[in-house]
Amino acid sequence: MAERVILITGASSGMGYAATQLFAQHGWEVYAGARRVEKIPTGSVIHPLYLDVTDADSRLQFVKDALADGLRVDVLLNNAGYGEFGPLEEVSVEKVHKQLETNLVGASELTKLVLPQMRQQGSGRIVNNSSIGGDVYSPLGGWYYVTKRGLNVWSDVLDTEIRQFGLRSVIVAPGGTESSWLDIAMDNVSDNLKPDSPYTTLTDATRKLLGGMLNTSEATAKDLAKVFYRAATERHPKRRYYYSIADRLLSRLARNHPSIYHESMSFLVNALTKNK
Repeated sequence: MAERVILITGASSGMGYAATQLFAQHGWEVYAGARRVEKIPTGSVIHPLYLDVTDADSRLQFVKDALADGLRVDVLLNNAGYGEFGPLEEVSVEKVHKQLETNLVGASELTKLVLPQMRQQGSGRIVNNSSIGGDVYSPLGGWYYVTKRGLNVWSDVLDTEIRQFGLRSVIVAPGGTESSWLDIAMDNVSDNLKPDSPYTTLTDATRKLLGGMLNTSEATAKDLAKVFYRAATERHPKRRYYYSIADRLLSRLARNHPSIYHESMSFLVNALTKNK
C-alpha cells in the first residue's frame, strides 16, 4: 500500500500533539506544523515543520516542504486554534483579526494549497477541528464562537463543492478535554478587560459556567486523536464527529432549540453573577 500522508497544524501541544503521535503509530507520514517546532513529537515518520497559520508565507512554505518529498496528501488536519475570550465591547479589533486568522482563515488558506494535489489524486480529506462551541455559546467568548460556527459552515459548503472530485471535508467537534484551553481562554479575558470594565463580575461566573459545561466530557487529547483518526479514515465519513453523547446532545439542544438554550444560559449567568 502506498504511504499515507497527513498534514497536521497546531502539532506542538494538546490534540495536535496526540494526533501526530497516533497517526505516526499507524504508519502515516506526518508533516507536523507549529510555531514551537521543538515541542512537536519526534519519530521516524514525523516531519516537524515551522508553521504560523496566520502568515501566508509560512503556510505556503509548510505545504511546499510537505509536497517536496513527492508524496500524496491524503489528509489535512486543521487543528490549530485558541480562544480569544473577553467582552465583545472590549476585545480590540487587532485581537478580533488574530482570532479570525488563526481559527478560520488559516484553515481556509491551507486547504486551498492542498486541494489541487488532492484533486489530481482523486482522493483526499479535510478534517477540521471545530468545537461544540460551533453550536453552543457563553458570555465572553463571542469571537471564538463566531470562528467555530464559521468553520462549521465553511466546511459544509466546501464539502458540497469538492465531493465531485472524490474529496471530503468534515468537522470534529470536541467538548471538554483535559487541557489548558480554559485557563488560556480566561487569561485572555483578563488581558482584554479594561481597568474600569463593567464586565468584571462575569469573569468568575463564566469560568464556573464553562467549567461545569466542559466537565460533561472527560476526554483526553489522546481520546480526541482517536476521533480525528476515525474522521480521517472512515470509508463513508460523517459531516460531524463527537467524542461523547453529552457533547452531541448539548450541541443538538442549542441547534434545535435555540430559545431554550439562550434563556437557560441567561438564567445561569444571572444566577452566578448575583452570587458574587
